[in-house]
Amino acid sequence: MVRRLNGSRQTQSLLALMARQPRAWQYGYELSKETGLRSGTLYPLLIRLSDQGLLESKWLEPERPGRPPRHAYRLTPDGLAFARAASAGRRKLREATT
Repeated sequence: MVRRLNGSRQTQSLLALMARQPRAWQYGYELSKETGLRSGTLYPLLIRLSDQGLLESKWLEPERPGRPPRHAYRLTPDGLAFARAASAGRRKLREATT
């Protein structure tokens, strides 16, 4: 069963960051540093967004020999649309309250 789309603050923060470079593969560690989300929040969120079709993921070979492969993520077209819609919704809410 696929869960419904999550519009939490953590999800919005992650998607907004990823929408800055929607076609770039991004690693969880860098996403964690940029968003401030801890691994116990970030990785379940990445898995859920991937299961919902908003992210795609793949294993990338290491940049240096002797290092393990790394899991990378990027937005799908649906993920980018969701991120943009969420951003527009937040912007409208801010404008209405000012």
